[in-house]
Amino acid sequence: MTDHTDHRINWIAADWGTTNLRVWAMAGARIVDSRRSDQGMGVLRPGDFAAVLADMTQGWPAAVPVIACGMVGSRQGWVEAPYVPVPCPATPRLVRVPGDPGGRAVSIVCGVRQDSPADVMRGEETQIAGLLARKPDFDGIACLPGTHTKWVRISAGEICNFKTFMTGELFGLLAGQSVLRHSVGDDTDMPGFDAAVSDAMARPAAGYAGLFQIRAEMLLTGLDPALARARLSGTLIGWELAAARPWWLGCDVTVIGADGLSDLYARALQAQGVPVSILPAQDATLTGLFTAFAQGTPA
Repeated sequence: MTDHTDHRINWIAADWGTTNLRVWAMAGARIVDSRRSDQGMGVLRPGDFAAVLADMTQGWPAAVPVIACGMVGSRQGWVEAPYVPVPCPATPRLVRVPGDPGGRAVSIVCGVRQDSPADVMRGEETQIAGLLARKPDFDGIACLPGTHTKWVRISAGEICNFKTFMTGELFGLLAGQSVLRHSVGDDTDMPGFDAAVSDAMARPAAGYAGLFQIRAEMLLTGLDPALARARLSGTLIGWELAAARPWWLGCDVTVIGADGLSDLYARALQAQGVPVSILPAQDATLTGLFTAFAQGTPA
C-alpha cells in the first residue's frame, strides 16, 4: 500500500486506537509513507500523546495538519472529542487539540452516540464517512466487525441508528483465557465454521451448551484445533447474526473490516442469501480521514 514516490506530503492521517497507532504521510488521497506502533491510547497518559506523535512522524514536514480518529478522542485519550447524537450526517466532525503540538494543527474526529437504546462508536464513524465518500448514494447496512462489531443503518447520507455486539471480545476471552485456550488453533476449518453458524442460528440454546463440548471432544476424541476454532467462531458469529436479523434481513450489507474477519462475516451472511460487499478497513479509514482533511480543520 505504501507509495515511496516523491509526492509532497500535505497532511498526516492517524488511526489511534486502544492498542495500536498507525500514521500515514499523505499527499492528498495518496499514501507517501506509513508507520505503525503499539503506543495505543491504553498505555499512554494524557501528557504522552504529543511526544509519541512527534516521534512517530519524525522526518515528515512539521507544518502539515494531522487528522486522527479512534480512541485518542475518548475521555481517557488526548483530548475528548464529544459524541455526536444520531441521526447525524456521516461527514466527520472535528475537535482541535489545543496548542498545535509540534507546530502541527492536530484535529480528532468526534464519535457518535445513540441515547435510546444506549450505544456509542468511536473510529467506525470515520470508516462510514469513507464508505459514503466512495459510494455517495449508499443506502443500507454497514457491518463493521471487530472487538465490538457495529451494525449501522445508513440512509440519505446519515447515520440513522446502530447496534453493537461484543462478539470479537468474547471470542478473544474464550479462545485466549478460558479452558478453550487449550483447544483452539490458529487456522479455521471453513465447512466446520459454516455448520456452526447454521446450528447457532437455528438452535442457540444448544450452541451455548456446545461451547464446553469443544473442550470435551478435544480431550476424548482429539478434535482438530482448526475445527475447534471454527466451531467457537461460527457459534459466536451465528448468535450475533440471529440477534442482528432485523439489521440485515432484506438488505444489502457492506462489511468494513480486516480481511480475515470480514471474510467470515461475508461468508456467514451470504449463506443466509444476503448480498454482501467488502470494503477493507484501511481503505475506509483513510478515505474518511481524507474527507475530514478536505473539509478543513477547525480553528
